[in-house]
Amino acid sequence: MTLEEKVGQLGSYWAAPLRPGGPVVPVPEWATDPLPPQLSEAAAVGLGQLTRVYGTEPVLPAAGLERLRLLQRTVVAANRFGIPALVHEECLTGLLSWTATVFPTPLAWGASFDPGLVEEMAAATGGSLRKLGVHLGLAPVLDVTRDYRWGCTEETIGDDPHLVATLGAAYVRGLEGAGVVATVKHFAGYSASAAGRNMAPVACGPREFTDVILEPFVAGLRDGGARAVMVSQADVDGVPTTADRHLLTDVLRGELGFTGLVLADYFAVWNLKNQHGVADSRGDAAALALRAGIDMELPTVHCFGRPLIEQVYEGLVPEEQVDLAASHVLSLKCELGMLDDTWETELDALPALGPDDLDPPEHRAMARRLAEESVVLLANDGTLPLAGGSVALTGPLAEDPLAMLGCYAFINHNSLDHLEEMASRVGLESGVVTPTLPAALAAELPDAKIRVAATGRVDGVEDPDIALAVAAARDADVCVLAIGDRAGLFGLGTSGEGSDAQTLALPGRQADLARAVLDTGTPTVVVLISGRPYALGEVAERAAAVVQAFFPGEEGAAAIAGVLSGRVEPSGRLPVSMPGHSGATLGTYLHPPLAGATEVSAADPTPLFPFGHGLTWTTFAYEDLVLDAETIPTDGTVHISATVRNEGLRAGTEVVQLYLADPVASVVRPIRWLAGYARVRLEPGHAARVEFTVHADRVSFTGQDLRRRVEPGLIHAEVGRSSADLPLRGSFVLEGSDRVVGLDRVLTVPVRATRL
Repeated sequence: MTLEEKVGQLGSYWAAPLRPGGPVVPVPEWATDPLPPQLSEAAAVGLGQLTRVYGTEPVLPAAGLERLRLLQRTVVAANRFGIPALVHEECLTGLLSWTATVFPTPLAWGASFDPGLVEEMAAATGGSLRKLGVHLGLAPVLDVTRDYRWGCTEETIGDDPHLVATLGAAYVRGLEGAGVVATVKHFAGYSASAAGRNMAPVACGPREFTDVILEPFVAGLRDGGARAVMVSQADVDGVPTTADRHLLTDVLRGELGFTGLVLADYFAVWNLKNQHGVADSRGDAAALALRAGIDMELPTVHCFGRPLIEQVYEGLVPEEQVDLAASHVLSLKCELGMLDDTWETELDALPALGPDDLDPPEHRAMARRLAEESVVLLANDGTLPLAGGSVALTGPLAEDPLAMLGCYAFINHNSLDHLEEMASRVGLESGVVTPTLPAALAAELPDAKIRVAATGRVDGVEDPDIALAVAAARDADVCVLAIGDRAGLFGLGTSGEGSDAQTLALPGRQADLARAVLDTGTPTVVVLISGRPYALGEVAERAAAVVQAFFPGEEGAAAIAGVLSGRVEPSGRLPVSMPGHSGATLGTYLHPPLAGATEVSAADPTPLFPFGHGLTWTTFAYEDLVLDAETIPTDGTVHISATVRNEGLRAGTEVVQLYLADPVASVVRPIRWLAGYARVRLEPGHAARVEFTVHADRVSFTGQDLRRRVEPGLIHAEVGRSSADLPLRGSFVLEGSDRVVGLDRVLTVPVRATRL
């Protein structure tokens, strides 16, 4: 291959499906060239990827597939080797396409504590991608939540690296098992941005970076088997990750042994010049990114084209670096069968899908199951389950179906002025059916008299109709107040990428609305539908019950209504902490002693509801903690078991949680960290014995010499129902010398539940 042909494999092309040659949206104004080339010109020497054929504008599946075939034929005909392009789509809440199932957002996955179901969901999503000729899915997000003000909090799984690692690896297995390349992102540090602002600089020490930020990626690559990595847009301590050779080559490819594809995030190479100021030209940006270890530029070529070629001809970039990146691209294409003679025949053989084929009943049922498992009952004075009578359903989210969907649902992600017109043109006005909360509640409570009083918007652009809500609540036996977020990109919502928050106070005047409703004296159930935790304060304290749903997807209304009626057992647990006040921006539970409540600071970060918290319709007792050894070597294993018993009158699901703590270490350690968990469903009066197998590697950390090690000493073990409610406590001792551990260390804690 010529230099030009090799560089061609490193680029991508964003073709708007319904308006060829028109501007591609939504992108920053500065990010696209005024006259993008035609595809035949762009692919004349070959092309690495096609960007979002299905996910850019509304398109029916059959029309999108025919468009993809046309694009691939153009690519194959344009280059002398006849090599097709990889195709990628977003798939964070299911395939991001107009008619595809919208699953719950990743924060809801975290609330489910159910890796098996997350893997099933990913496999279903991967099946849809395969049917459409798509090779790469840009998910999951393995960023650990660090600051809840960050708009992308809804894209994260939670603020514990073990929870993110286990659920994220499960998603990777599901997608890869379906034959689709999983792309873990954003490697690494994106979620630790200053003040929770999108793409803001990251000030993160090496221990936090290694022990918290990197751990889920280790699991996603090693236990999940992800074949692609997308790189973070932020800079860490002044070095943009897109240009960080130590991180992308020494760590990712060297220490972690990754052999797959490294992708720049959208416009990230170009941003080395336009945002970070570490490059003074497109060619300079291309050289920095390629030298660091970036294989491909997305979503379209700005730098990995003629600017990069000129850098090589001028002797500023060794051609061997181009060879290495191209070999990664071509190796994956070969692995996917894209260099086989039969490849085009297989693409042509894909059947045309109907409008409903991307949202089949089995996918909706799976979306319902995950939504139901993710709803968290935070508080309840006995008002729930609802018994009927007269119910006022009010609040800004009372009848907005889009409030159930995250920012990676098509209709929220593509916030375009012409979206309705485009949808009408392809014959679909609604994309997927998303039931409303009033309809779902009416189905659950057929004998209740339900009055709906929607009260405007959540974002403060319009003041909520407080008088309307108060009147409805005053005349009802019970009030359901639906408040929270509306997802959208870059300020078009109160949650979502670029929709960062100044504080953790409820957006707009929703707190005023809630106080006015509560002042009526009518028992009020607060339903918070959001992409981040909020500081509810007195609203939670005065409410009869509080229900949290993290953007539960197209079946979210049915899941919430099922919990309100009592048909659904609430089994979700908080994957983040609910802050005690709006300024508690660093209130994650994973903190050392001096980051919690202390006598030396008047600021109290104690959460209102802690990580792992969630109620059910019944109560569970914990008893008989047993550690099978008091002492183990620093490479040994201890079995920790406990009995959990349903003491109530209804069946229920408990999420049994194991936490470990290292009270004396050579560096400052968290007060405790999640080591294992298990969902256990028990009938009334029944019990189960839950056993965790803990290897000493699970207490390893990055020492003062920046090597990961297991130190001898005392380790506390705590078992219970949340990070702050741990009735069973024991300990064991690690004996022996310090032991340095590597990539082959044990990453998981196997758990077994045996019914007694």
